[in-house]
Amino acid sequence: MADPLPERVLVTGGASGIGAAIADRCAATGYEVLVLDRQPSEHPHTVVDLADPDATAAALESALASGPITRLVNNVGAVFPAAVEDATLAEHQSAWELNVRSAVQCTAALTPSMREAGFGRIVSLSSRAALGKEMRSAYAATKSALIGLTRVWALELGEHGITANAVGPGPIATPLFEEANPPGAPRTQAIVDSVPVGRMGTPQDVAHAVDFLLDARSGFVTGQTLYVCGGMTVGSASV
Repeated sequence: MADPLPERVLVTGGASGIGAAIADRCAATGYEVLVLDRQPSEHPHTVVDLADPDATAAALESALASGPITRLVNNVGAVFPAAVEDATLAEHQSAWELNVRSAVQCTAALTPSMREAGFGRIVSLSSRAALGKEMRSAYAATKSALIGLTRVWALELGEHGITANAVGPGPIATPLFEEANPPGAPRTQAIVDSVPVGRMGTPQDVAHAVDFLLDARSGFVTGQTLYVCGGMTVGSASV
């Protein structure tokens, strides 16, 4: 009997922050992890600018040359904070290219392997900001787009054993967040005070949710958005 194919997972933007926590959790679960990021990762990786469609295509071709990939985490993203009148069209385009187009491109490249295997898991990182947040026109628009795409993919791919879900993090204590919101500062404390569970989230909180959705036993959960926000979306997200 031939050895089973390795359970491979591709994590975009998996070199730091939430993406690194997801990659670590996937490795701990026993998946063979491949990271696509502009920065090197502790896990097997390809250094690539996912804002570049041609570079992304080459990286995906190389990844698939080593065998099928049946799990995908569309994590990479950028914020571009600005008021509506200050956000430039170039920033909107950059947000779209990185946050949405890369997810579409990666998903389209990997779904043939998933269809052939009769199994697949797609998890896209949205955000609580998709429900509305000041200074986040470009970001909220793209993160909302991922929710819409998730619902479409769930309908299109379900009969092939492929699920598609989104995770929407709330305020997560990452180096990037702490750079803009220093621990102990009044503004940071105000954010913490607004979280019903009384603390900031951690990258590991998000990774745990992603790990659940990637699991083979989660096959009856698809087309959903799981907010990992300490309760901040209660009263604003539909039931």
